[in-house]
Amino acid sequence: MRLIEHRRHTMRTTPGQHLSQAGVDLARRIGDTIGPFDLIVTSTLPRAYETAIAMGFAVDRQLDELASMPDGIEDEVDWPEGFVAVARALRRDGIAARYCREQARLLRSIAESLPEGGRALVISHGGIVESGTVGCLPDLDYSTWGPACGYCEGVRLTDDGGRFTDAQAIRLDRSGDAP
Repeated sequence: MRLIEHRRHTMRTTPGQHLSQAGVDLARRIGDTIGPFDLIVTSTLPRAYETAIAMGFAVDRQLDELASMPDGIEDEVDWPEGFVAVARALRRDGIAARYCREQARLLRSIAESLPEGGRALVISHGGIVESGTVGCLPDLDYSTWGPACGYCEGVRLTDDGGRFTDAQAIRLDRSGDAP
């Protein structure tokens, strides 16, 4: 069995690219409660990379595929609805469905690069976490998963025997600590 913990980055200074102090503080608190990991993968955008560093993890890989979504996807998905909206869009087999499948292939390749019993931390962005999860487990019931992932929230994906078999939402309580 292998695990991938896929999380959204923490808060940044808007409109800047770098983390805010509140974002660094949140990432530190989360980093103290997770791990260890065999592999750390982030998007190429500074806020994702800096989140991993603030959590206390050295980054092994940065991938462009975790940094952006295709044009037109925003017309197919009501992002605030989160996983349910992505699952609905997947069934329409348009841009969002293709993107979900691409993200699933990427997450599959990350899982395959892990040793048996290995764990990876992936840090990307809102919408990307949800798309990859739904792509990996399109038949899962997401009706109770709630809205889109907030800062440092995400999913824990279980890979067993070369395929994803389960996922659990990772939500933070109001104080920003892991539940």
